[in-house]
Amino acid sequence: MAAVTVSQMRKIESAAMARGLSEAELMTMAGEALGHAIANRFPHISCAIAYIGKGHNAGDALIALRVLAEEFGWQIGVRAAYPQDQWATLMQSQREGLGLDVPLEKPLKIQLGSGIVLIDGLLGIGARGALKEPLVEMAREMRTLRERCGVVVVSVDLPSGVDPDSGEVHADSVTADMTFMIGCAKRGLLASTAVNAVGALALVEVEGLSADEECDLDIICPQIMHFGKHPREFDFHKGKAGRVAIVAGSAEFSGAALITALGAIRGGGGLVTIYAREAACAALRSRLPLEVMLKSCDDPRLLLLEKMDAIVLGPGLGEMTSEYEDGILTLVRETPVPLLIDADGLNLLSRKNVKLDARHVLTPHPGEFKRLAPELEGLSREEAAHKFTAENEAILLLKGGRTIVAQNGSTMRVNSTGTPGMSNGGQGDLLAGVTGAFLAGGITGFDAASLGAWVCGYAAELAVNENGEISTATQTAEKIGAALAAWRRKLR
Repeated sequence: MAAVTVSQMRKIESAAMARGLSEAELMTMAGEALGHAIANRFPHISCAIAYIGKGHNAGDALIALRVLAEEFGWQIGVRAAYPQDQWATLMQSQREGLGLDVPLEKPLKIQLGSGIVLIDGLLGIGARGALKEPLVEMAREMRTLRERCGVVVVSVDLPSGVDPDSGEVHADSVTADMTFMIGCAKRGLLASTAVNAVGALALVEVEGLSADEECDLDIICPQIMHFGKHPREFDFHKGKAGRVAIVAGSAEFSGAALITALGAIRGGGGLVTIYAREAACAALRSRLPLEVMLKSCDDPRLLLLEKMDAIVLGPGLGEMTSEYEDGILTLVRETPVPLLIDADGLNLLSRKNVKLDARHVLTPHPGEFKRLAPELEGLSREEAAHKFTAENEAILLLKGGRTIVAQNGSTMRVNSTGTPGMSNGGQGDLLAGVTGAFLAGGITGFDAASLGAWVCGYAAELAVNENGEISTATQTAEKIGAALAAWRRKLR
């Protein structure tokens, strides 16, 4: 399903109504799906207050409130920017079922740490430009409560004040922790320029509101992607799960190899082996997960003689001799199996001219990408990823607040999950291991990179829900299984 512009979304809605669905029916389906999506995403919260304007976006929010109250037992409330006699007709029809006497007319006073979701239903995708009063006052109130009281802000279809086509963030726009896009992903909200206003992304499926045409931009989410969902047959065994070889670690950076191995285990790898230089083996062996094998290997070319299904190369390699570097480059060129290159492996590639192809998955963070492709500095992340993959056959997973997965000839994908709480060491190593396990299990490189980004991002979200503001790499690892289950069941 393509990420769409407002014009394309309007055509999709018109086509749905031409097939017999009324505006009221579409609003009901959208609002009910939104309510379920919010409740599933925030099971630890039980109070929601909708900040509403006067259009159909506000109607979606009101229906979502009803679902949260009736089906999940949430407490609900409404802050309306306009008197009820100015509300759209369809929106007014949703007011009666809420069981609320009047909207809340005064600014909210909330205690610090309150478990409350504020639903931004001020404006929909038809609005343009900066917010005007009285919406500015509402948006500022939501921002204050988010910053000072720890409430969660979610937006319906888009954060009010953000352009859904360009991603431009106007002054006084709502800042959301998560944006629930109705029916289709909105193109501008996937842009890296909008990430701080949009937050995490979720797609709310609504029957009849889907984009079938091809596009050059897509969102990674389980509602529209089908890889990684087939259940294992009952006689499945470790050989079918795949052998993951990890070329990583050093005496100084043993943790990187160990976290990578942990990711490969959690991602479902059948047999996980770290191939480390002899000098690093003592440090690794003392903390090695019980499920992981360790082999001393001072010549990476020896891996060409080993039986494996995927290789993860680079985390924590540190300083290398010229002979060891030559061995790595030979392995990169000659291995017949998928090979993920991260961290110090990427730094080596930035100094050497090596022809890459579709076997190779590159997972740089912005600093590593700058060293890998310095000529692309100054371009947007999307433009840089497109240009890089136009000239390189390798698959690119460009990490960041809005991770991009790109491949020459394929629709660029943008990840929907993640949290600033995962901004700490080891998360990239975990991602490398998880993605390596997917590669070993037979998922194609483009899909494995997409699934790895989504699963690790959502696992960190789950860990933050449980542990507070921060998720360490090991805490994220503990939630990989739950994130995989959510992917298979389309629960986020």
